[in-house]
Amino acid sequence: MYKSIIKPILFQFDPEKVHHFVFFSLKFAFKIPGIAVLATKLFKINSPKLTVKAFGLEFENPVGLAAGFDKNAELIDELACFGFGFIEIGTVTPKAQPGNDKPRLFRLPEDEALINRMGFNNNGVEAAVANLKKRNSKIIIGGNIGKNKITLNENALNDYLICFEALYPWVDYFVVNVSSPNTPNLRELQEKEPLTKLLNAVQKLNNSKIKQKPVLLKIAPDLTDSQLDDIVEIVDTTKIAGIIATNTTIDRSNLKTNAQKLIEIGAGGLSGEPVKNRSTEIIKYIHKKAEGKIPIIGVGGVNNARDVREKLAAGACLVQIYTGFIYEGPSIVSEICKELTI
Repeated sequence: MYKSIIKPILFQFDPEKVHHFVFFSLKFAFKIPGIAVLATKLFKINSPKLTVKAFGLEFENPVGLAAGFDKNAELIDELACFGFGFIEIGTVTPKAQPGNDKPRLFRLPEDEALINRMGFNNNGVEAAVANLKKRNSKIIIGGNIGKNKITLNENALNDYLICFEALYPWVDYFVVNVSSPNTPNLRELQEKEPLTKLLNAVQKLNNSKIKQKPVLLKIAPDLTDSQLDDIVEIVDTTKIAGIIATNTTIDRSNLKTNAQKLIEIGAGGLSGEPVKNRSTEIIKYIHKKAEGKIPIIGVGGVNNARDVREKLAAGACLVQIYTGFIYEGPSIVSEICKELTI
């Protein structure tokens, strides 16, 4: 029903407006008594075969919702009913910021992809904390943290520490995001020296807590092999818990979408089916280089159980979806989990 009726209608409208409409609709619908119970029965698959233990946490299933969908932790309880094994909020920054100018979200239906240049639009870390305090679901939550656009790279460290400190009581793991292509100069923080300094500082704050939270690093799919070698070394040096591979790409090669349309869309990060193979390549490379010692969350082009198995076979222990959720619909997690139990 979603793919044959609902999606064709939604795809007639501006993607960002549809996103806000869906948020409003879910909030409204789940206020109706019984809707949450019904959704849980329809979409949640419970099976011990699906359980995954990774970086000190136990996940009910390996399929999570990637950062970017629920930036401000507004729909945790509602989204938990769709069967996700975990939800990652953010990217959250210390202060609220509007993000880049609109339009900034574009569909590429021929490629089952999206291009976004949102620019870390969010309501600020305190707003996210306020929403997390109200949640009832016990689903595992990740906190994806970044820097404000106006913060210079030399001062970025403080932004990450502010977000870590504020979110620490309310999330189960952290993700340091230095790989979005939509914040000016952010990816420069992926270089060896600044990244080591940043992760060491985050870990120092983490180690000062009575209970440490897993810290993961989200990397770009556009890194070279030598840069990936550096990433593996940095993870080992800083003792962070793992890697998320990968963020969106700036590469536009081998797309089915008309070249003129791509020019009209302009800059932004590409997600979905076109990123799948590169994401899997990076997972495989890191897994081999690190001799399987670094837990990896695979993200990029996950649309079905076959894609999940491919990521897991490459060395990931968990996966995340975002674009697949939009193209495949609300039953995507339950369909994947059903197949994984067979």
